[in-house]
Amino acid sequence: MQITQQHASVVIVGAGPSGLMMAAQLLRCGVQPVIIDCKQGPTDKSKALAVQARSMEIFRQMGLIDRVINDSKAVAGAVINQEGLEVASLNLDGIGNGQTAFPYIYMYQQSKTERLLLDYLTLNCCPVYWNTTLLSIDQEKLKVTLQLQTDDETSTLTCDWLVAADGARSPIRKQLQVSFNGDTYQHQFYVADVKIKDVLGDKVNLYLSKKGFAAFFLMPEEHYCRIVGNLPDKFDNHEGIQMDDVLPYLDSITGAGIKIEHTNWFTTYKLHHRMADKFRDQRCFLIGDAAHIHSPVGGQGMNTGLQDAYNLAWKLGGVINKQLTEAVLDSYAAERMPVAKDLLNTTDRIFKMILSRNWFVGLFKKWLLPVLLKSAWSKPGSREAFFKRISQTGISYRDSRINLNLSHASQIKAGDRLPYLKVFDEKKQQETDLHEWCSKPGFTLIIFGKLQEIDLFTLAKWITQKYPTNLNFFYLPPSAKNQPIFDSFEIKEKQKKALIVRPDMHIGFINDAVDIEMMDNYLQNVVGFISL
Repeated sequence: MQITQQHASVVIVGAGPSGLMMAAQLLRCGVQPVIIDCKQGPTDKSKALAVQARSMEIFRQMGLIDRVINDSKAVAGAVINQEGLEVASLNLDGIGNGQTAFPYIYMYQQSKTERLLLDYLTLNCCPVYWNTTLLSIDQEKLKVTLQLQTDDETSTLTCDWLVAADGARSPIRKQLQVSFNGDTYQHQFYVADVKIKDVLGDKVNLYLSKKGFAAFFLMPEEHYCRIVGNLPDKFDNHEGIQMDDVLPYLDSITGAGIKIEHTNWFTTYKLHHRMADKFRDQRCFLIGDAAHIHSPVGGQGMNTGLQDAYNLAWKLGGVINKQLTEAVLDSYAAERMPVAKDLLNTTDRIFKMILSRNWFVGLFKKWLLPVLLKSAWSKPGSREAFFKRISQTGISYRDSRINLNLSHASQIKAGDRLPYLKVFDEKKQQETDLHEWCSKPGFTLIIFGKLQEIDLFTLAKWITQKYPTNLNFFYLPPSAKNQPIFDSFEIKEKQKKALIVRPDMHIGFINDAVDIEMMDNYLQNVVGFISL
């Protein structure tokens, strides 16, 4: 399909999960993007497998969660084996209870994620222009010019903003001459999606050995699993390696005698850990693998790319709609680069330990690691901290310049993700939660505490006059059933508290008083709302 328009407000290059999420979030903001990809269509390979709780919360906000839940499988635990013998078993069943509506790690293939988002785009009349290759870009002060090729035809397209979601080899990043610093792991790895005769259960199995490692991840379909491992040195520089070649080596590591009925997908590859030295260059933004790549430890890669898009889209949408000043766009890199750097360092350290053949590290993995894991797992605080990190619900932007914290509370502050807390609606006599209150596009104002009717009227009038399409409003007076919410936010008796939640469900503003002047100051002078 040929692009007929000559100019677009935003062009997204790359229709993988990050690019598709970027397009979907822009559509929620009322912006119609152009999205292109040089491939012929969406992937038919499973690729990334884990979907974390934070991504599930996004899918819920988009109205897509039922489809994901019905077609995924929750991981109930992880078993660690040394030289074929079980040394530790970690129960993950409901590990995030109370922290999120989705207290698990979910197995949901990237191919399904792409189809889910593609269907969302189709319903919103946003096509993906497949088989369209970006040849070159030329940035000017107020626009970007793209040279495109579809089949044998070349064309020119201009845009106000360009989003590079074009993967680890990102042609846009290279044309911008943005450094992609890091390294390549020495070992060669394989990934296989297979059907096996054994009953897999609902736990991830990790096998560690002096010879290498292998990990088995259950898939939603019965008897199917993902196997990831490193290849022995003898396979270095070999081409045409197949699953049958790997099986003897796999058996020697697991001691399990795996019986494979069918191999859906098998490939070998090198792993990298790299990060761009900037996520924005003038009118171009890098998201997903174009901005950072790392080891598969913890199933963080695809989820981090989805979060990049989630963070950038509402800011870019606000600028395109002339609701926000362009200064808000600086906060994308300021917020997401520390997250990517921390993730890179953490996954790198863990992965190097798993792969290490050092005798001392070997002793640590064999004797001390199982003891430490069992000890840590017996403590609720350790399990909670683990879930916050792996689920990405613990990511906070407290240092961001587009937040304003005017509260004395020590637990929840501006920049934090809005906690998942149940709310009892006294009028409707039904239960909901704070995340449900933030399901609509735009910012959400939440007032806790007892207000007089005249105060509620004044708030409603202020919103209607100044932020009629950008600020949703919810009010929660004190009640016995909702006291846990007041306790979580450290709200004292007869005290009031005001929250303004950003479109990405992070708290942007928090104040121990309901002060319209201060909220106006936050929205206009901190976030950058343009006055009506």
